[in-house]
Amino acid sequence: MGLLLLFNGLFMLVAAVVSGVYKDGATLGITLASITSMFIGTFLMFYTRGHKKEVKRKEGYIIVTFGWVVMSISGMLPYLFSGAIPDVTNAFFETISGYTTTGASILDDIEAMPEGILIWRSITHWIGGMGIIVLAIAILPLLGIGGMQLFSAEAPGPNADKLHPRITDTAKRLWYIYVGYTVAETILLKLAGMSFFDAVNHSLSTLSTGGFSTKNASLAYWNDSPLIQYIIILFMFLAGSNFVLSYFAFKGKIQRVLKDEEFKFYSIFIAVFSVLAAFVIYYQANVPVSEYHPKVLGAAESSFRHSLFQVIAVITTTGFVSADFTNWTPFLTIFFFGLMFLGGSAGSTAGGIKVMRHLLIIKNGLLEFKRTLHINAIIPVRYNDKTIKEHFVYNIIAFFVLYMLLFIIGALVLGAMGLDFVSAVGGAATSLGNVGPGLGDLNPLSNFNGLPALGKWWCGFLMLVGRLELFTVLILFTPYFWKKT
Repeated sequence: MGLLLLFNGLFMLVAAVVSGVYKDGATLGITLASITSMFIGTFLMFYTRGHKKEVKRKEGYIIVTFGWVVMSISGMLPYLFSGAIPDVTNAFFETISGYTTTGASILDDIEAMPEGILIWRSITHWIGGMGIIVLAIAILPLLGIGGMQLFSAEAPGPNADKLHPRITDTAKRLWYIYVGYTVAETILLKLAGMSFFDAVNHSLSTLSTGGFSTKNASLAYWNDSPLIQYIIILFMFLAGSNFVLSYFAFKGKIQRVLKDEEFKFYSIFIAVFSVLAAFVIYYQANVPVSEYHPKVLGAAESSFRHSLFQVIAVITTTGFVSADFTNWTPFLTIFFFGLMFLGGSAGSTAGGIKVMRHLLIIKNGLLEFKRTLHINAIIPVRYNDKTIKEHFVYNIIAFFVLYMLLFIIGALVLGAMGLDFVSAVGGAATSLGNVGPGLGDLNPLSNFNGLPALGKWWCGFLMLVGRLELFTVLILFTPYFWKKT
């Protein structure tokens, strides 16, 4: 906890420097927040320096979950101390939405916020994207703590592929790729016409599949610049794919990338869904195409670009907006609502159920027909030409059932707080899947400020549970977890 708070405070200093450069009036508040976080973090590290540093699986779950909560409490200090978001509930919602890379916001006028606060919002995305814990794993050996338990508890997706026998080296390699992509996108966006400040912010948000923007209209602000939107599309695609595959690609092992089942279906889903949505937009959209992207290459290109942008933004749970997809057609509203449950690839920074889980559930379901006919036959599920152990399949099915159950409970709770049906189911789906934009009153061009205070805390809880893959958080609520074994 102390180490994480120290990291948080150092990142706040970066935001304070940006605030000072722009003279936005928030420098003192952000600096005080940084000092407070680093002081508490240093105190905790000093106070516990003599304790036995042993991290087993139970401790891993506790550190990850409480680490996220502690970081969120610390992360809201810049908002409170600077006066940008004076309300504790709103500040916590904005912070946990940032760290969980959800991207849902309570800000009515983003462009009126100080530059230091805007960069801090984006930094919370970037820290949470690959994982606060994975970042710490590269440093933990300095404290004599083993990191595998933390990595397996936090690493996004159902599998935690190891690139190197030493877990710390794995974390470092993932972060090298993460940082490299961020720098590359920043340069490309700047060359495409964005200001350097906007380019940095959107790169931090894209690679983390977060969705915080510096503009009230999100990426719709650049609808007259197709190049900017295509650059964002490319990096959303990369961020939603397995970072381990990026490592193999950089090592020249392209065939290993192309043969990966999840990557193939991830790409196919995006291509097919984008073409389908583009067709509907072009022929049936309620809002004429020319109204929200004038002076571009034409209605056909615009329809394709907006469909591709929104499909990738929702599947990868980035949540950027180029148009209000809930205002196109009822079919597309339901279509994008369904995509909220798909998710990106395992091992990516995306949220949601993940493509791998859907594939294995479908494969297992189809094999049940064979098992029904051949009751004595042993017919295992295969993935990437490897047999999947039965307990792993059961785990994925349990995850899916638990995910849908939690979605239903989440929607019921929001409905009990006064939200209409569409807003309640949209709010629960987007919070649990870490997507960002919802439906109804929480549509892509609106925000979550209208939620009651209790509703914001509830959505924050759903964001945390979804970001940490359900079991990591929910296992803490089971009585047998706390029993001594």
